[in-house]
Amino acid sequence: MQITRQADYAVRAILYLAKLGNTERAATSTVAEEQRIPPSFLAKIISQLSIAGLLHTSRGARGGVTLAREPGDISLLEVIEAIDGPIQLNECVGEDGLCSFEGECPLRPVWCDAQDELVKRLKNTTFEQLLAQTQSA
Repeated sequence: MQITRQADYAVRAILYLAKLGNTERAATSTVAEEQRIPPSFLAKIISQLSIAGLLHTSRGARGGVTLAREPGDISLLEVIEAIDGPIQLNECVGEDGLCSFEGECPLRPVWCDAQDELVKRLKNTTFEQLLAQTQSA
């Protein structure tokens, strides 16, 4: 499984904004340049993150983007799911009845456990923790 490039860019943009703090706005062009994200791609990402309630955006000369919440209140899972939707390692992990081997498949429990562990890890990883790791490195 690999997250999309768009989700990776979203994570990098949120981390960049978390470094600035909640009081400082950043121009989208600055975020794009600093994080090497194509500006047109970043505009779509920022829109999705704003709709998800993770960013505040404002236009004009003093406009820009800022986090909508504290970095400790934003999880890696929220950002990835805001862009890519719910994490699903295999279609059989979702709704029951999608797999014709459902009752006899030894793989489904493995996929379910792996997905649960991944989701738990991403949910429990906040941008505050990621900032602390970058500052101690």
